[in-house]
Order: sequence, then structure tokens, then C-alpha cells
Amino acid sequence: MIVEVQGLRKVYEGKQQVTAVDGIDLSVGAGEIFGLLGPNGAGKTTTISICTTRALPTSGIVRIAGVDVVKDSALARRSIGVVPQYNTLDRACTIAENISFHCLYFGFSRADARARTAQLLDQFHLTERTGAYPQQLSGGLAQRVQIARAIAHRPKVLFLDEPSAGLDPQSRIAMWDAVRGLRDEGITVVLTTHYMEEADELCDRVAIIDHGKILVQDTPAALKNSVGAQKVYQLHLRDHDSTAALLETLRKLPGIITAENLSDGVRVLAHNADGLLSDVVGAANPYGLRDLTITETSLETVFIQLTGRDLRE
Repeated sequence: MIVEVQGLRKVYEGKQQVTAVDGIDLSVGAGEIFGLLGPNGAGKTTTISICTTRALPTSGIVRIAGVDVVKDSALARRSIGVVPQYNTLDRACTIAENISFHCLYFGFSRADARARTAQLLDQFHLTERTGAYPQQLSGGLAQRVQIARAIAHRPKVLFLDEPSAGLDPQSRIAMWDAVRGLRDEGITVVLTTHYMEEADELCDRVAIIDHGKILVQDTPAALKNSVGAQKVYQLHLRDHDSTAALLETLRKLPGIITAENLSDGVRVLAHNADGLLSDVVGAANPYGLRDLTITETSLETVFIQLTGRDLRE
């Protein structure tokens, strides 16, 4: 395994002790795209910070390419590329200089640094912006430069912390394509995200994390199948303060797995079943059904089943 995490804990001391990471175990194979999926404050960024030597664990072990990140952090960093949540490009340097200076820092000769910079600018479709400064770039372009810089020294593992936060849909898709391309270079990718569609689209495997603990980890397909449902009905009701009888009725319908309260109605998990939609609508109409949303099961569905709360909170 290229990334090994065993019994990882991080406790922040102070007036009020906060346990950000609480006994995480995970392993990532070479060439995988692995996602840590969870709401803000779940412990994703702290886990990445420890893995990339930016924070020290309270206890536990992290190895990158067999190197203990605490005992030999300098050697571990040679195998690590990092793109943090926020833009850390040097605003006084051009795009090319940001990448080239990174190469020089990791021991490249000037000729090799120029060659590697030119290669990455072409690979990430940035050649026309070589002389531009970071403040002149859109969020999507800046993110591509950050990824290019992070892999300039040819690391074995790239850590991406919320890589599409703040990006528009087109830039997000371009970033996804760039990440997929890294696998072709043999780079393992570990990313954190609270976007379910991002984890589903990109990751070979996902670990869902909340309150510093890993709740479950598997392939996105296996996690969605574990719910046992194919459809999610969200019923928005005018009379959503007294739904106990409706929940009881819905749970008795053939094909319904579970029904639970929402702030403005009811959520139903169900199998694909002929005629079920009309039965659900018929049951909900007396309660002032004002809207109905039907979706396929998703990673958010898995999270809700595990925690009882919405992933985007």
C-alpha cells in the first residue's frame, strides 16, 4: 500500500478539548483515486494535514511509500504532492516561475526545471498563460496551476483538499479530467470532498468520515448498493408537523424500505416497484403534498442512513 494510516488520532488541547480525528485506519493502493467524503468539520482536512506532515498526530502511524511521516518527514515529503483548500501560488511569480521554482526546490537542475515546467504547462493547457500572474487567473486555471506545481517533482501521492471548492461547473469538470489524467502517470490521488457527485465521479474507493471516525469505506457502487434501495422520494408537505400517521402508512407499502421525517416533509427509500409512485402520492395527498422529488440512491443516501443527517450540513 502506498498510503497506510493506523490508529490515527488528533486531539487539540485548550479550554475545550477537541478530538478532530478519532482512531482512523485506512490504506490506499498505488494508482488509486481515493476519496475522504464527509461534511465540513468531519476531520478530513486534519487527516490530510497529518499525512502531508503539516500537522503532528496525537497518536497513530502514517506511512507514505513506506516512510513514517513523523519519524522521517523530509524523506516522506519527496513522495508527496499537496494542493490545499486555498490558493497558495506565489503572487509575485508568474505561472511558469511558480512551477520552475518548485522544481529547483526539489533539486532539479535549471535545465531540467525549465523542461519539466514546459511539459506541465502543455499538459495542463496553460502554455498561453505562461507569463500571467496568479491574480490574473480564474479559479479553475489557478487550481490547474496548483496541481501542476504539486506534481512537478514527480511525487508518488498527490493529496487534494477540497479541490473543487469555489469552482464553477465547467472548471470543476476540467479539474476532474486533470485528476483522472494523473492516474495515467502512476500518481496515486487522495482527495477530500463534501461533494457527493465528485466522489462518485472520480474515486475508485471512498471512505465516509464523520466526527473524526470512518463510518464505512468501499467503492461508490458497493456503498450505494448497501442501502438496499434504488429510489429516494422526497415529499414536501404543507402539513409537515403531524406526519406520524403518514410515516406509518408509507412504511406498510410494498417496496418501501424506510420513511423518515424531514424539516418540511418526508424522505422515503424504496425499491423500484410498479405502481409505487401513485401509492406514495395517494398516501401523501391528504397532508398537502406540494412537491415531490425522485432521485437515484447516492453517496449522500448512504451517509444519511449511517448518521441520520444531511451530508451538506
